[in-house]
Amino acid sequence: MLPWILLTLVATALLLVAEARGSVAGRWVWKPLASTGFIAAALAAGAWQTTYGRLVLLALVLSWWGDVLLIPRTRAAFTAGLASFLAGHVAFAAAFLVRGVSPGFLIATVLVLALPVLLVDRWLGPHVPRSLRLPVRAYVIVISLMVASAFGTWGHAGCGSIPVGALMFFFSDLAVARDRFLGHNFLNRLWGLPLYYGGQLVLASTVAC
Repeated sequence: MLPWILLTLVATALLLVAEARGSVAGRWVWKPLASTGFIAAALAAGAWQTTYGRLVLLALVLSWWGDVLLIPRTRAAFTAGLASFLAGHVAFAAAFLVRGVSPGFLIATVLVLALPVLLVDRWLGPHVPRSLRLPVRAYVIVISLMVASAFGTWGHAGCGSIPVGALMFFFSDLAVARDRFLGHNFLNRLWGLPLYYGGQLVLASTVAC
């Protein structure tokens, strides 16, 4: 796994340099490469050997497509990327359910997340174009359920890396939302991209957990 983890970390660092310079070519080179690293890391950890691992691998591949689709700054590409990531969260949630969940942990996490999700909706709502409001709300609900499923799995089968990776993914998406709807700013990517790629590597590693 280590060479692929290093690939993702180095490519993420170079992607941040490209973002700081506004290099579109750099984004097209380093972003797919960083995302390829977390897929390869999951394969190296044995993702293909279990149903859980294969579902995590599917989620990572869908995330790879989401990453590539978000490189262009068009609304159509953003919508397609959103759909790909949404499908990825569904695949992650399915993986966690296959592994087993504690109903108590799952319900408790849903209740805990209810207020933050409502606050995120209030925060983003006025800034999201009308045509994207329904897809964005659906996305927020699905990623929240994915996080709840991760905690449910932790309560059932252990492996604290699962909720850690899910939370890192969740918070990295706040940076994407802020950058897309509240103001295009390098600072959003400065903290959002390391959190995202770190979270994906953590989730990839759970196939061996």
